[in-house]
Amino acid sequence: MTSHNNLEKFGYKFGQSGAHSARSMMLAELRLLFQSTGPEATRKQYQTDICDYNLLDKPTVKSRNLTYRHMLDLYGLSADIPLFRVFRTLWTLAEQGQPVLALQLALVRDPLLRLSQDFIVNKPLGELVSRQDIEGLLKAPDPDRFSPASLKSFAQNINGSWTQAGFLKGKARKTRVTPTLAFTNVVFALFLAYLEGATGEMLFHNSWCTLLGLTEQQLTEHAIAAAQRGIIDFKQSGGITEVRFNDFLTAEEEQYRYE
Repeated sequence: MTSHNNLEKFGYKFGQSGAHSARSMMLAELRLLFQSTGPEATRKQYQTDICDYNLLDKPTVKSRNLTYRHMLDLYGLSADIPLFRVFRTLWTLAEQGQPVLALQLALVRDPLLRLSQDFIVNKPLGELVSRQDIEGLLKAPDPDRFSPASLKSFAQNINGSWTQAGFLKGKARKTRVTPTLAFTNVVFALFLAYLEGATGEMLFHNSWCTLLGLTEQQLTEHAIAAAQRGIIDFKQSGGITEVRFNDFLTAEEEQYRYE
């Protein structure tokens, strides 16, 4: 397994706090930002567009700056961060996969949001998911850590992100539903598993693929679709599975998996 220190070099975040203490994953803002900027945009360009040009149409200078800081925390907004670079490339390839793709990166970079991952994934379709359910998850590790007001706000933000991603449906009463997926979501899930040290068949058996709720056959079909587009190399023969992520990482970044 890749160490936490090296996973952080790829763009992972660990610890106890996270961006969802302030906002949800802000899918609408992310889409608007990427509609007006290309994959080659720098972090400085993103900052200028959000804070100086008010690309996201925020009412005050303070709200512009807060929005930039939140999006920076949650997504990285820099091609120097391998996960953001790959995420930004995949973003343009399948619009229907964008909500879940945003959630996938948000989960990698927000420990608070990750606390809800297993609960949501294991919730049967059609069952209710309440704000109180999420509050319970947040306070379980340390019941006295957050105030009731903070728990309510954090839980609302987390439920909001799962709703934006299509895993939950409804306003006051949210129920578990099946999200819309694309081959890009499977590619990103496989890539996350690869960064964490998996290879071969084990790439398809991890929490990131489980998140998508697909059968192994469906995962394979999406991997084949990605290979046909030249996004990855994927081969299965004689019980052997091979996946290669060409040009996803630099030679230096590739070494982080082995240090």
